[in-house]
Amino acid sequence: MQSRPTYPSMSKGLEIKKLILQGFNSFRHLKHVHAHILRLSLCQDNYLLNMILRYSFDFSDTNYTRLVFHQIKQPNIFLWNTMIRGLVSNDCFDDAVEFYSLMRSEGFLPNNFTFPFVLKACARLLDLQLGVKIHTLVVKAGFDYDVFVKTSLVCLYAKCGFLEDAHKVFDDIPEKNVVSWTAIISGYIGVGKSREAIDMFRRFLETNLVPDSFTVVRVFSACTQLGDINCGEWIHKWIMEMGMVRNIFVATSLLDTYAKCGNMGKARGVFDGIPEKDIVTWGAMIQGYALNELPREAMDLFLQMQRENVKPDCYTVAGVLSTCTRLGALELGEWASGLVDRNEFLCNPVVGTALIDLYAKCGSMARAWEVFKGMKEKDRVVWNAIISGLAMNGYVKISFGLFGQVEKIGIKPDGNTFIGLLCGCTHAGLVDEGMQYFNSMDRVFSLTPTVEHYGCMVDLLGRAGLLDEAHQMIRNMPMEANAIVWGALLGACRIHRDTQLAELVLKQLIELEPWNSGNYVLLSNIYSTNLKWDEAAKIRLSMNEKGIQKSPGCSWIEVDGIVHEFLVGDKYHHLSEKIYAKLDELTKKMKVAGYIPTTDYVL
Repeated sequence: MQSRPTYPSMSKGLEIKKLILQGFNSFRHLKHVHAHILRLSLCQDNYLLNMILRYSFDFSDTNYTRLVFHQIKQPNIFLWNTMIRGLVSNDCFDDAVEFYSLMRSEGFLPNNFTFPFVLKACARLLDLQLGVKIHTLVVKAGFDYDVFVKTSLVCLYAKCGFLEDAHKVFDDIPEKNVVSWTAIISGYIGVGKSREAIDMFRRFLETNLVPDSFTVVRVFSACTQLGDINCGEWIHKWIMEMGMVRNIFVATSLLDTYAKCGNMGKARGVFDGIPEKDIVTWGAMIQGYALNELPREAMDLFLQMQRENVKPDCYTVAGVLSTCTRLGALELGEWASGLVDRNEFLCNPVVGTALIDLYAKCGSMARAWEVFKGMKEKDRVVWNAIISGLAMNGYVKISFGLFGQVEKIGIKPDGNTFIGLLCGCTHAGLVDEGMQYFNSMDRVFSLTPTVEHYGCMVDLLGRAGLLDEAHQMIRNMPMEANAIVWGALLGACRIHRDTQLAELVLKQLIELEPWNSGNYVLLSNIYSTNLKWDEAAKIRLSMNEKGIQKSPGCSWIEVDGIVHEFLVGDKYHHLSEKIYAKLDELTKKMKVAGYIPTTDYVL
């Protein structure tokens, strides 16, 4: 039992307390004050040591806090709680559970400050068994009506996938707070039940409570998962009424929702309305343009960000690299990658993958391989990027070998892994190997092929001239074929000049994409080629009635780090005369060489 402190020791304690409350400018400063405590023989003063422990955790040095704690002869419940809380805050969840067990073995009963943090540790570790035992103790100790403890239980059950139990605990909370509502909403989002999460948010709004920014951001993520732009617009109106749109955290999430739902106009409107943008906001907008295949807009915004002296982070650069990949702008991509420390690329799988993808898709496979070899951490996404890159550039057998390595090191392949392999088989014409990989998805790896995998198989069979087999695969698909799948078959029809099947395919494509002028044009040309003038005229009349116009062809090229864009027949480029003169010269040389253009499918 601790002796009653004397007046001199109290005076010293007050002096030390004053020093501690002034804060620490470094970890060394903290250790200096701790040494002062030891010199004054206050090494067993639980109050002062509790403050030292709390500040030590702020410097993320858990080893030092353990050392300090284990030198305390009679730690009280406050010290135990500080240790458990600090370990959880530093993501040392196993250690937090271990300290909780030690505390119980010392005969201490947890209180309402202990339970939330140890339950959080159980949730992060998905340790439901211990969590249920603690729930029992919560009831026995009389804390089952504490809103913070109950909310931690909601998080535990939801995180472990037991949403019904989470909901029961939530319903038993007599006076729910914002954190309780956010916990159950996040629980639904975590198990993919985004619609239910939004319904819970509607219920939340019917209470007298006002959601905070974190809740709103979580609900925006649910809208994004659903691709529900109408729901995003409804919440947008609500945050405008509440004045929350000024919150950069909320505004960036709204921007991201619009971008991922494909409405870049509204995303840009939100972006332009943010007075002080941070790097996350810039990055979200740039990645939104990249995601929606608007590479020029993404690059323009990135260059604007540079002009405003905003230093890009690695994720913004990853979005820019994705844009450069779409443009085939290798020099521009290399310049952008130079804005981030090279080690960050090698240590961060997200940006490392983006750089591998850029080099691979721009045909510089040797440099892609060098980046891959230098990666400190190779997760499944990194392996997928290199496998796809090798397959795309004709190194199919090497990509097969890497797939074997992935299996050996214990990384489970996913759907993207097989898309890379199947694309490689398609480019190399390896029908048997492609069928083998496709069939192994379900039989060996318990992966259900998606519409993208069927699209790869249709492309593989079609390019190999097996048009009937490709068409049969579409008929046997367990889901409706989309425009990409039918488009793959159309490509095969063009290669092998099967106009009869192409006519059928184009009718399907027009039904799926009534706005796509290219499908109407191709079908009209097929009718014209087969002297079906009436049918061709009907197609053109249908285009006119629907107001559909043929989209002009577009291409771009990078020269000296500058991307030049061209439309069919345009003369806006300052070097148009020279360009057309060179094209005429090349055309004449091609004709002399015996080139005859194919015009069967040209309007």
